Amino acid sequence: MTSSPEPIERHTLSVLVDNEPGVLARVIGLFSGRGYNIDSLTVSEVSQESHLSRITIVTTGTPMVIVQIRNQLDRLVPVHRVEDLTTEGIGLERELAMVKVRGTGEARSEALRLAEAFRARVIDATRESFVFEITGKTDKIDQFAYLMEPLGLVEVARTGVVAISRGPQAL
Repeated sequence: MTSSPEPIERHTLSVLVDNEPGVLARVIGLFSGRGYNIDSLTVSEVSQESHLSRITIVTTGTPMVIVQIRNQLDRLVPVHRVEDLTTEGIGLERELAMVKVRGTGEARSEALRLAEAFRARVIDATRESFVFEITGKTDKIDQFAYLMEPLGLVEVARTGVVAISRGPQAL
């Protein structure tokens, strides 16, 4: 009897690290050295007093690979804590994007209607283009960009996923 391959899953990891030079390179090196892919990466200082930063990594892999990634991250010296917000089911995720659309006439009007439906804000407008700001889950931003393509999508700039757990506890 052959076993079916393990499913590929998307996971969001929140990693609390020392805010010092080279830490991000070490974390990235762990992924690249083992052939793991990073779908999204954000990092920012979260505490000046304790010199800590949060790295949010979205990655994909089999459940076994995700466990390996988490364990290997836990072993890195500058890492204080690793939390898998996907398996714990308590994570909130958002992404920000700026979407540039070129168009006139009906395409321009339709772009504005879609932006309103997606709660995107116009942050720049010329006679021939708009730049929209949109926040939300990754699939919402993907869908907005997809719908803007036939209307004159020029480019998209995205921040990557930021995530935090629900409830009163900190990472």
